[in-house]
Formats: sequence, structure tokens, C-alpha cells
Amino acid sequence: MRINVLGSLDAELRGVSILPTAAKPRQILTLLAIYANQVLPVSALMEEIWGDNPPRSALTTLQTYILQLRRCMETALGGEPGGSKELLLTRHGGYLLHTEPGNVDVHEHDRLATLGQRAFDRGEHEQAAELFGRALGLWRGPALVDVRTGPLLEIEAMRLEESRLGVLERRIDVELRLGRHAGLLTELTALTARHPLHEGLHAQSMVAFYRAGRPSAALDAFQNLRTHLVEELGIEPSQRLQHLQRAVLGSDPALDVDAGTGRVLDRFTG
Repeated sequence: MRINVLGSLDAELRGVSILPTAAKPRQILTLLAIYANQVLPVSALMEEIWGDNPPRSALTTLQTYILQLRRCMETALGGEPGGSKELLLTRHGGYLLHTEPGNVDVHEHDRLATLGQRAFDRGEHEQAAELFGRALGLWRGPALVDVRTGPLLEIEAMRLEESRLGVLERRIDVELRLGRHAGLLTELTALTARHPLHEGLHAQSMVAFYRAGRPSAALDAFQNLRTHLVEELGIEPSQRLQHLQRAVLGSDPALDVDAGTGRVLDRFTG
């Protein structure tokens, strides 16, 4: 069984789609997939579907949705007796979706990101960049983009987006350490436009532009950030960003430190 939630929802079993068409069973499948191999309490599923106002028939209706998911699985299994109940298990007080490692994209994303961080901590920057890139490559669009979201999935969608952005920052950081600043300029320009209040991405953009011999573009990145922060939040950029701006203005030799050491990035973008 393979389930993808990092983008449009997709679910297959033995190459056959098991994706329900109705909105609420899709919600349940998504939540079960995110918490795969863990017991998800009935109360959590009911909260996701109905919030604080479940109908009197909520439990019976939930059981019907679970039955619909199992029927989709049974169809994919060719009517194999009991097969669906070995994948979508009933446990005391809840349900558990059983999957093999790597079969749910969000879990594989987290695994690759963790391995990438471990490689980074060991100073293995090439490997870290590759692992972070593989994690990000699993994304096919915004998480849960075509799934109705209740209170629990709303939280998960925000968590997943923050996770994606965090991995993206770490990947860019590693590539800057590897001296790949020229290849990052277009990506960083788009990212800072998409995230106009994100200091970390703007700091990375400033370092990349400066190292590419474009200090004026680095200063423009700082000014764009400052304008948005002042107009939208009434605050100035952090001392770290102001320090980086002064370094660019003064052509601080520290900005030219060998990218592989990471000292510049630790000082200005970390």
C-alpha cells in the first residue's frame, strides 16, 4: 500500500487505487495515513470530521466510513478474505492503518530529513544536500491540497508546511556551504518573494548574491525584507540581519570565507 499526502491525495494497493471519492472518508484515510502504525482514537477521528458538535449517529457513521475504506482495499486485494482488516485494524478505542516503512510519503520525508540532518552534523555536506533534496522531491504541491480539513488536519497541514520550509532552508544552507551560490540565485529570488517576512531565506539570499559578485542585489534583498517587516509588523529586521547588511556594505572579508567551513553561514544565517 502506498499513500501520498504531500500534494494531492493518492492511495494505491497492489497498483489499484483505493482512494474514496467522498470527502469524509478521504479525511479519515488521510489522518490514518499521517498517523500510520499508530492507534488513532475514535474521539480524534470524530473531532476531525465533526469538530465539537458530532451528531448522535457519529459513531455509527464513522464505522460506515471505515467500512467504505475497507471495501476499497478489498477490491484492490481481489476479494481476499480478511485482507482489509489486516491493513486497517480495529483496536481498543480506535483504528490503526498498517503500512510498511516508506509507503507513506510524509513518513519518508521525515526519515530523509532526519538522515540529512545527521549527515550535516557529521560534516558530510554533499550527502546532506542529497538527502534534503530527496526529501523535498517527495512534495508534489501543498500538503492535503485536495482534502477537506477539520481541526486535526488543519494542524497537520501547518506542521507539514513548516517542516518543508525548514528542510528547504537546511538544504540551501548546505549548498551555500558547498559554494553553490550561483545556482541558488533564481530559487532564492522566488522564495523571498513568496515569503517576504522570512529572515532566514533573506539572509541566505544576501549571502548568495554577495558571493556571486552582486552586493547591490544583496542590499536590495535586505531592504525588501525591512520594508515588509516595518509595514506589516511594525518591527525592524533582527540584529543578525542588520549585522549581515553592514558586512555587505563594508565588504567584510568574513563573507568571503571558504564556503565549506560554514563559518559565514553560522554567523549570519544560522
